Amino acid sequence: MIEPVEPAAYLNLGTLSATSGTLDPATDLAVTARWGIAGKGGIAMPSTGKLEERPYTDDERSAIAEHADTLGMSAGQAIELLGETCFDVYLNDKAYWRCVPVNVWRYTIGGYQVIKKWLSYRERALLGRDLKPEEARYVTEMVRRIAALVLMQPELDANYERVKADVWEWGRSQSQ
Repeated sequence: MIEPVEPAAYLNLGTLSATSGTLDPATDLAVTARWGIAGKGGIAMPSTGKLEERPYTDDERSAIAEHADTLGMSAGQAIELLGETCFDVYLNDKAYWRCVPVNVWRYTIGGYQVIKKWLSYRERALLGRDLKPEEARYVTEMVRRIAALVLMQPELDANYERVKADVWEWGRSQSQ
């Protein structure tokens, strides 16, 4: 059996959870919420899946505030970066990742929503099997890594501006 992660775990983000009871890795880790469908030539295409948007719980807000303080920002700044709401992202009718902040869910690389794209390739009908426990835990890790990037955004943007202001002009000799 897989016990849901304790609510106090790192910001309470992306915690693998059960709608009731505990999760059994032999039967409860099938991705069947239609995150992916077969396109032409067997290519996996992202689909609608199942997610529920909701406000943060008091415990989730407290954990975000506590973490924000360690980063030298206010809780309000952290919530503004992460988004005012979060999603519960379902694998199936029993298992879901609890509290994926809206801006973490919407985070894109190369035009694709990172988490949604990952899930689209893991739909049971396409993958031919259920997720392994380490794959289900990987989504939690992905949510937390993306959240860290989102929370670092102001610092990364400021660093970019500092570098941009002090670039070397190509073609200019060192003596000029």
